Amino acid sequence: MAVNLLDLAREVLTIEAEGIAALIPKLGASFVEAVDLIYQAKGRVIITGVGKSGIVARKLVATFNSTGTPALFLHPVEAMHGDLGMVSREDVVLALSNSGETKELTILLPSLERLETPVISLTGRLRSTLARHSRVVIDTGVPREACPLGLAPTASTTAMLAMGDALAVALLTRRGFQASDFQRFHPGGSLGERLTLAISEVMRSGPEIPLTLGGHTLAETVAEIDAKKLGATLVVDRGRTLKGIITDGDLRRALKKWGNLQEKKAKDLMTPKPRTIGPGSLASQALELMEHQGITVLPVVDEKHAVLGIVHLHDLLGRGEFKFTV
Repeated sequence: MAVNLLDLAREVLTIEAEGIAALIPKLGASFVEAVDLIYQAKGRVIITGVGKSGIVARKLVATFNSTGTPALFLHPVEAMHGDLGMVSREDVVLALSNSGETKELTILLPSLERLETPVISLTGRLRSTLARHSRVVIDTGVPREACPLGLAPTASTTAMLAMGDALAVALLTRRGFQASDFQRFHPGGSLGERLTLAISEVMRSGPEIPLTLGGHTLAETVAEIDAKKLGATLVVDRGRTLKGIITDGDLRRALKKWGNLQEKKAKDLMTPKPRTIGPGSLASQALELMEHQGITVLPVVDEKHAVLGIVHLHDLLGRGEFKFTV
């Protein structure tokens, strides 16, 4: 039987539009509470999801960052293997799951509770596991999916995306974000142009680089991590050749492995041969590498592997402006 493709496309668009329209009467106190919670947070918005919801989460991270709300994407699986170290009680987690029962996501919830990190959920099931473990629940349920089989997330992910945009715009207005502020995050008129800068123009250098010798004690290592406030320190020799990296996650895993770390040196705690990037690479390349590897800091080295600087995800998409060299 012949299918009229235009009629099919019209039906899909109608279903998706209906899904978004269905969110409007559901808006209420929970949306306002979510905006207040994010606005008052001292940390970042950690947005998480799996599959199609994870793709929506990544888009929302970009929207939040470009409109003045620092955000990071956290993959739930990687979180359970060390990346949870990027989350603190000062952050707010925005969790996306239409069913609210996504196993990879729900298994993360007890750890977030132990960290005392508040969770805001976008879900279509208000009695789901995710909803029960969330401080704020925003209903993003839709009447039906555009997929005729009812299998592929379509209208539901569109609804999540739209609700996430509504949160970002509400926060933008709450912060008094102006066109001049937007320009600071979009030099040259777009994020794309911003990311064409060389790493040497955006990296932290000189005394801003957290550096630790392999023989440094635990106390000296932690002091350097705390002083430079990047959640990591680079382990080098006296010639500043990179030997490894120590992150908050590495310390946590070492504590779990050995218990007492007082006798351990930096060389015992480090992850050797970390991912690096050269000073002539583009900021976009650094962002792609960091997102692919699920890391938030990237050492910048020369051809002999000597440390020249370090770049943090915040330097690319987070707080503040790019740092231009003169």
